[in-house]
Amino acid sequence: MASYLTPEQDQRLRRWETINKSYFIFAFLAMICLLVFSSQLGLSSGDSWGPLGVLLALLIIPIIVLQLRLRCPACEHSIGWQAKLMAPDQCRHCGVFLRARR
Repeated sequence: MASYLTPEQDQRLRRWETINKSYFIFAFLAMICLLVFSSQLGLSSGDSWGPLGVLLALLIIPIIVLQLRLRCPACEHSIGWQAKLMAPDQCRHCGVFLRARR
């Protein structure tokens, strides 16, 4: 028999998806602005990426942290890179379906 998440577990997973998606959109737009306007802001020149590189790293690190923090709500096993912007359909470890039964 297929097992599904409880409503509380599903809500926790959807909250992670919302945070992950929102931060990704913010970081994407911020990176575009930084790259387009970096020379006008004095963040980079033809020879050095110093401050711009630091700012880009500060935008990317939370994406990595969010990915690595995702755990299966049923078995608490790390899902990690199996997820992209959204949680996968099923946990590889315990087999629980991570999409709500509709």
